[in-house]
Amino acid sequence: MSALSDLLSEQTDLGSDAAAHLQQLVGDWQILADLAFADLLLWVRTRDGDLLCVGHVRPTTAPTSHPTHEVGRRVAAGELSWLDRTLAAGGMVRDRDPEWGNGIPIRPEGIAVRRAGQVIAVLGRDTNLQSPRTPSEMELAYLDAAGELFHMVAEGSFPASEGGDADPLGPRVGDGFLRLDTAWVVRYASPNGLSAFRRMGLTADLVGRELAEVGRSLIATGADGDLNASDEAAISGLRAALGAANPHTGELSAGLVTAAYRIIPLSRRATSHGFVVLLRDMTDLRHRDLALQSKDVLIREIHHRVKNNLQTVAALLRLQGRRMQHPAARAALAESVRRVSSIALVHETLAASRDGSADLDGILDALIPMISEVSAAPGIRIERDGHLGELSAELATPLVMVLTELLHNAVEHGYADREGGRVVITAERTAALLTVRITDDGSGLPQGFSLEASDSLGLQIVRTLVESEIRGSIRLGRRRDEPGAIGTEAVLSVPMHEAHLRVN
Repeated sequence: MSALSDLLSEQTDLGSDAAAHLQQLVGDWQILADLAFADLLLWVRTRDGDLLCVGHVRPTTAPTSHPTHEVGRRVAAGELSWLDRTLAAGGMVRDRDPEWGNGIPIRPEGIAVRRAGQVIAVLGRDTNLQSPRTPSEMELAYLDAAGELFHMVAEGSFPASEGGDADPLGPRVGDGFLRLDTAWVVRYASPNGLSAFRRMGLTADLVGRELAEVGRSLIATGADGDLNASDEAAISGLRAALGAANPHTGELSAGLVTAAYRIIPLSRRATSHGFVVLLRDMTDLRHRDLALQSKDVLIREIHHRVKNNLQTVAALLRLQGRRMQHPAARAALAESVRRVSSIALVHETLAASRDGSADLDGILDALIPMISEVSAAPGIRIERDGHLGELSAELATPLVMVLTELLHNAVEHGYADREGGRVVITAERTAALLTVRITDDGSGLPQGFSLEASDSLGLQIVRTLVESEIRGSIRLGRRRDEPGAIGTEAVLSVPMHEAHLRVN
């Protein structure tokens, strides 16, 4: 099924502001459905005059009225009279007689959705009447709050454009519900809402007390009476949220318990009718966050120590190489230094990373001078064109080693008997594939060269890493980027599996 934005652009003439208002309403309407104990359907007028359902949400607090998904349902003008009357009246309209759908009696009600003084849609409130019963005190409090919010929808003041996006992990109606009057005094608290305050240490009654003072007393008790700057900021944030004209969110911590809150002001015709406060105990989630943060710090410290150890190993190999008299042994140790140093660069990047990803561009920029310094041929420029982006550590380490070997081969063997030249690293990245080309204008490959048959240790390392670790492919041959160009081209193709990606 098409997304709301697609349906609006394809089927209606609504402007961008109106569409954004409906998007914000849909992002926040689970609260409305739960408070109203009803399915909510969003209806818009199409270009051809029909009414189209572009959104449907079911309550978590009551049985659904529509077992089947209603998005895409189209009705002609006049087919559902209450819809047409709502659009014409611009307020709230309820049908006298229930409708029947799938054997379920439904009480339909239309709420005009207003934006900048214009009715842009109808919010259908369909209540399941299959099991009528006397509502409890909590249900009456829910329904009263729902009625206030629906009036605000019809007036165009809910959702507020300055209210921000709803947090998908934020508190919901069933997590904890408080109803406050205009003086911030609690007039009703649901059992879950009261339990949240009990866990924070509240022993007295909650109803009849001013919420900010309750929060201050709980924090003071948990802090043994002395409030620090963070505690004062939390209380100030709660008071600011209660005094704001738009919904606000925040957290309140007392002792070892942390509760997230969302405060929704209720107003009709610019007159305050109190507040709805939703609460959710976030203690376990915050403890897990702290555990993850501690683990992240530990992992970055491990990367830092691995980097230091690898640099120490490289330094020892470098010292050993200086003592070697045999040129072949000295060259072998120099290659080992280069390989160890390239891995150290990856761990240095990971030590500074917050999400376990490695910045390949930054690593290459640090690697290029290292390759140039060990080159026996003077005047060689190594340039990078394009972006490799960020990859997981599991892919970054073998990829950097492969690039190190290919660059070293291009510099050492392509310009063995020449002065000056240019090596270019070109990167192209899509959602599915990372392609890296290393081209040089050196002497080119020897006649009859075959990557598979080569006995070079560096190229054997490249093949092994590409096939077993990167699970990609590599081609090494004559340059193809320019007709008649001399030199060598190495093309590395790396599939972008989801596990390899972090940030692009």
